[in-house]
Amino acid sequence: MNWLTSLPAAALVVGGLLLAVLVAAAARVCVRALVPVGEQDRVPQIAMPLMPTLGAAFAIFAALSLASEAGYLRAAEGLVSDEAAAASRLAWASTSPRVRSEPIHAALLDYLRTTRAKEWVGTAAASGDDPATARAIARLERSVRAEAARPEVGTPTGTELVVSLDAVTSSRRARIAAAERDVPALYVVTLVVSGLALIVNSGALVFRSSLRTSLLVVGVASVVGLSLALLFALSAPWGGPFIVSGHPLDAIVVDLKSGFFRQ
Repeated sequence: MNWLTSLPAAALVVGGLLLAVLVAAAARVCVRALVPVGEQDRVPQIAMPLMPTLGAAFAIFAALSLASEAGYLRAAEGLVSDEAAAASRLAWASTSPRVRSEPIHAALLDYLRTTRAKEWVGTAAASGDDPATARAIARLERSVRAEAARPEVGTPTGTELVVSLDAVTSSRRARIAAAERDVPALYVVTLVVSGLALIVNSGALVFRSSLRTSLLVVGVASVVGLSLALLFALSAPWGGPFIVSGHPLDAIVVDLKSGFFRQ
């Protein structure tokens, strides 16, 4: 599903609408061609009672799916905020008395910059194996632990430094784990099938109508197509149209560069 969720928003919208309209048109043509003339009068009698059931089924599936993916996007933004909070805590901890803050701030700044540039979008966000980011976090680990081990720093301050560093790395691991998530295939198939069934049933209802009257089905097809496009757009916060904002980390970068944590 990654190739689908990584498409631009415009491509998802156009593709969803085009697919829905084509299915509606194909349903209208197929009913005319496949149903015997003597049985065509029964088509509306069968299709009409199915509309409320199919419409309700698709509405329930779509509502649950979109609510779930929107909640996942909000959770992803929360993880980024937690990571920024952990980085801020480490930056402030390194300003404690007798702590040499410059090496830690430099390593933290390099880590945040590298994360935003190399580990934010695509496969690197989910795998967490980018070499540049690995080097940056290793440098940060060495800088903080070396400073925490100095006798003149003291146990309380050294413990605070290490705990703050652990919060940064733990937040990063939580972000990577969240980026690995994918929409279950059966979940998507169920929603797509229910939407297509609704469109096909709508097309069957107007198979005898004129072309202008049949355009009324486009409304149903558009709702289904846009719902599917929105679902796929929301499903990949680190690789789709709606990339989770990195502003909280960018704000820490700005503060480190401006010397805010040394005031």
